Amino acid sequence: MKHYRKEILGILLLTFLFVNAVSNAQKSSVSESGVKIEKKSKKRKKRKKVKLPNIDLSHWKVTLPVANSKGKPIEISPPEIFDFAKNEVAKPYMYIDSTKGAIVFHAMPTNSKTRNTKYTRSELREQMEPGNNNKNWTFTDGAYMKGKLQMGETTKDANGKYHRTIIMQIHGRLTNQQRDLIGEDDNNAPPILKIYWDNGKVRVKTKVLKNLNASDKELLHEHAWDDDEGFNFKQEVGFRKFTLEVKVSEGKMVIILNGNEYKVYENIHMKRWGVFENYFKAGNYFQSRDEGSYSKIMYYELEVSH
Repeated sequence: MKHYRKEILGILLLTFLFVNAVSNAQKSSVSESGVKIEKKSKKRKKRKKVKLPNIDLSHWKVTLPVANSKGKPIEISPPEIFDFAKNEVAKPYMYIDSTKGAIVFHAMPTNSKTRNTKYTRSELREQMEPGNNNKNWTFTDGAYMKGKLQMGETTKDANGKYHRTIIMQIHGRLTNQQRDLIGEDDNNAPPILKIYWDNGKVRVKTKVLKNLNASDKELLHEHAWDDDEGFNFKQEVGFRKFTLEVKVSEGKMVIILNGNEYKVYENIHMKRWGVFENYFKAGNYFQSRDEGSYSKIMYYELEVSH
């Protein structure tokens, strides 16, 4: 009987040791598994996504604030403009901010000025026919431009006021026949529209005839036109993104800020302007000659239709 009890105790002891060993092995396995799971669950750092602007440059050329060997501003037209991001001349003045998805137009005072102005620009000029400045549109044809943009950076003047810049334009143009008719040596005509970023506000300037009875030939001269008093939109855009739309039809021009504030020009001046051809401009036409001044305008979207 005693011998039998010893065998039973021996069996129970072996069973206990076996169960305990299995239990410890399972705990160890769970522990190791947990460590592995924890390592796998560590989040990897997300790479910043590359963003690109929604802008088709096939109908634009750019004027840069840098001169060529003849002292004239360098211009890049299609198809070369498609590779502006790789162009060593363009890089300092027109480049992509891939973190924000915008084309940056950087301008500052230089010796590279276009004719009839003291200011410099990094600005797009519309070309309805790529590479050709002679094909343009009239108010009767109609035109539409929309841009999403933002003031990226700008300096201040001696009075602490931000330097202003022109961010959109409609520029007039004489046909070759009109140019010859009035004896001019180029096709330049006044801009019927200038839209400024002006100390955080959007300001609009247009042209008015000095003499409403001027003949069609007389109004072809630049001195036949004067600046209007200008208009400031109520909204302050500051350094935030905003949208601008420009709609043109016969005798009418409408500018829209952020889809909810409008300025309408529908008058004799718009009607008489119909004699001119026109083209859109967009970018950074910087309005300062102060030493060390500059601004950077960011365009996220830009579209044109006729």
